[in-house]
Amino acid sequence: MILHTVNKSPFERNALESCLAHAQAGSAVLMLEDGVYGAIKGTRIAATVAQTAQTVKLYVLGPDLAARGLAEDKLIAGISVVDYGGFVDLTVESSAVQSWL
Repeated sequence: MILHTVNKSPFERNALESCLAHAQAGSAVLMLEDGVYGAIKGTRIAATVAQTAQTVKLYVLGPDLAARGLAEDKLIAGISVVDYGGFVDLTVESSAVQSWL
């Protein structure tokens, strides 16, 4: 499994859209830092994220959500919240980590 990480807002850069277009079934995507905005319901990218969640495991870093004042009930269905320990676990379980800038 490849772990893809996205730390840029989808409203400033196209890193998340590119990541989702290239992520293969069975891989994982972790949104962190400003990338967490890509996990929020009702945005222009929400439909793409929701569709990708059917084949790719999607995660968001909980402390980064909290730091931006975003509640977990605002997340698109199918996205799991992980803490720093969960981030480490995802990294260890992955054969490679691809950062999208």
